Amino acid sequence: MAAKVFTEVINERASVRKYDPSAELTAEEITELLKDAAKAPSSWNLQHWKFLVIHDQQAKEQLLPIAYNQEQVVQASAVIAVLGDLEADQNADRVYQGAVDSGFMTEEIKTTLVSQIKDAYATRPEMARDEAIRNASLASMQLMLAAKARGLDTCAMGGFNAEELVNQFGIPEKYHPVMLISVGKAAKPAHQTARFPIQEAIVWNKF
Repeated sequence: MAAKVFTEVINERASVRKYDPSAELTAEEITELLKDAAKAPSSWNLQHWKFLVIHDQQAKEQLLPIAYNQEQVVQASAVIAVLGDLEADQNADRVYQGAVDSGFMTEEIKTTLVSQIKDAYATRPEMARDEAIRNASLASMQLMLAAKARGLDTCAMGGFNAEELVNQFGIPEKYHPVMLISVGKAAKPAHQTARFPIQEAIVWNKF
């Protein structure tokens, strides 16, 4: 039964661009949704995401030109700006100390893992940005599926002025804007989209 329900969620999720502006979500409802999103996997369990919830109508109006006047920004109940943490390596001590305190990990293993993470971030300049985007994207997809499971609709938006988002919403330098996700009740169903046959997307074992 669980597999069937999940399959329905996947099949019903689509990008909705017309929302009922009278439908509201409380802070508690949004928080519960984001709790599910934050259960997404992440590299080394560093949880490279931060969610900027743009909930007030005034804030949504401020966001509108930044998002190139996509009307779902002001119609949706909220817009979540998903940010990737460029300094997620600094989470390592806190993440693994919790595991040590809970008896899931030894202090020795924690020390080894933290050292590996610090070394990887220090020696591979591209890692901070790559990991921030990769892992925040995992949380983004989980957010959209969690919303659909609750009867809500979403639209992921990559079209926005990241520099203006950072400037106008006071986002610290350590966070990289990954995407905007509108959340709310659909006023109009999403239009149907065509998908390539799955056989075209699969390569078995080797190209």
